[in-house]
Amino acid sequence: MAQYSISRRDACRFLIDYHHLSDETELKMPADTVEYVRKVGCIQFDPLDVVGRNPELVLQARCRNYRKGDIGELLYRERRLFDVWDKNMAICAVEDWPCFSRFRNSHAQWLEEHADAVRIVSDYLKTHEYACSSDIELEGRMPCWHRQQRMSRGVLECMCHAGLAVVHHKRGARRYYSLAEHTIPRHLLERQVDHSDDAGYFLWQVRRRTGGVGLLWNRPGDAWLGIWGMKSVHRNEAFRKLAESGELLEVAVEGLKHPLYLPGPALPVLENVLRNAPAEAAECRMIAPLDNLLWDRKLIAELFGFSYKWEVYTPAAERKYGYYVLPVLLGDRFIGRIELRSADAVLQVEHFWPEPDAGRVSGWKPALRRGLKRFAAYLRCRAVSGLK
Repeated sequence: MAQYSISRRDACRFLIDYHHLSDETELKMPADTVEYVRKVGCIQFDPLDVVGRNPELVLQARCRNYRKGDIGELLYRERRLFDVWDKNMAICAVEDWPCFSRFRNSHAQWLEEHADAVRIVSDYLKTHEYACSSDIELEGRMPCWHRQQRMSRGVLECMCHAGLAVVHHKRGARRYYSLAEHTIPRHLLERQVDHSDDAGYFLWQVRRRTGGVGLLWNRPGDAWLGIWGMKSVHRNEAFRKLAESGELLEVAVEGLKHPLYLPGPALPVLENVLRNAPAEAAECRMIAPLDNLLWDRKLIAELFGFSYKWEVYTPAAERKYGYYVLPVLLGDRFIGRIELRSADAVLQVEHFWPEPDAGRVSGWKPALRRGLKRFAAYLRCRAVSGLK
């Protein structure tokens, strides 16, 4: 029997508060976003930049004072975050460096096969603070992540996956690498986290991905991307053990066939939601296409009644909406989706599609205008244009 029974709206309110998307729980300063990354494990990275890349879109929705580019300070100057392959390309807190030993160790054979090239690149980085692929000349091409690449680029990428190198900084889409030993604190490099045991590794991942969403069910979905080797039987066993130990709490949601699971540390957030009436939201928030809140889109459709597909990889003729469209959240409801561009310090609204029931939400139009003003500040735009 589930330990808690709640309504769908309470589940939605919990997720909004858990993800700091409400006025009461939003983050104050960009530095506070590091604590959010620690809580959810990772935020997903994508190189497309229309109005900011996905990680920046994630953080601006939660932090009023976040400005485009702030994540570079946290990643490449303060080194409180780092780039890593997790749920696809991702950004994690640097304290999690030791936890990826299993992934790094899986590259041992590759390192052996390319030992000469690795030595050349390592020797270069011992005498240079950083390098990109065009700084090092290596003949030939190599397979890397299911495609052929120039040898120097492939070696740098694979050294990064193997934990020998890290992304030192980026200039646009170009990555510059340094040796991990020059960048990651020694105590993290030396700390051992043994994930060689499959069962222990799957426990860690299920615990972590559930925390990444806040409320998650034991069903297939994108929330489990990047957990190599985990099948449904492994996931089922991990959920059973975590529920048995009390690390995950089973929650029955009104109208949902499958139970959801709540991380134990998030219980105070749920209890606060159940004790207090919802506050009226003052402004809309533009949500990233790969936001943690949206990791399981089937679950979002069940809870919020909002179906979202990111159509950037859909042929133009087959798109229902547009190329880079963001969900628009007001309080605990999605009221529409929006396509934005920015140029010459002006935020341009290309198109806004309200949800069919948006008209039932009191004050959504002025809330959308306030939300766009906030979004423009994140992009350092002086004006908003195009909203009718």
